[in-house]
Amino acid sequence: MPHQLVFATNNAHKIEEVAHKIGDQFDILSLDAIGFTDDIDETGTTFRANASIKSQTIYQKFKLNCFGDDSGLEVIALNGEPGVYSARYAGEHGNHHANITKVLKNLEGATDRRARFITVISLIWNGEEYFFEGTVEGTIRHERSGAKGFGYDPVFQPDGYNITFAEMSMDEKNSISHRARAVEKMVEFLKEQ
Repeated sequence: MPHQLVFATNNAHKIEEVAHKIGDQFDILSLDAIGFTDDIDETGTTFRANASIKSQTIYQKFKLNCFGDDSGLEVIALNGEPGVYSARYAGEHGNHHANITKVLKNLEGATDRRARFITVISLIWNGEEYFFEGTVEGTIRHERSGAKGFGYDPVFQPDGYNITFAEMSMDEKNSISHRARAVEKMVEFLKEQ
């Protein structure tokens, strides 16, 4: 029987990506699945701090093995924005269309369109906290392309590809994405436990 591991999110896209990557070794539970319906305030100023807030909140309440992540887009020409504010860059949390529109507007006239996605995972395993990080480098397209994925995927073209994350299958994206790379590191760690 697989180990249960709580993912401190109700983002169905994230859960699907991670469950797909982890496979049958773990039964990934959402916050809904464990009956947690409160919002977790992301008050940290770094990805690491926000990931830790999520996992610590769940561990303190339920004492279950769990992990939280924080991810975002860092655009070189925008001095690292939107960064930890990626999900609420345009104001309203989770308004992907508005967030992309703001990034594209802020990049008007910019010749340097380099960017990277970063994910930091905070895993609490048997009461101890561990961190795993994954990044993927790329560029911001001038316009949206593709209907898959979520967030900034329609404008992010990873280095070495001529398509955006939103044009990739889940298998393609999962082979190179920032979250996949962080999850791989976590899975390697868990295999040794």
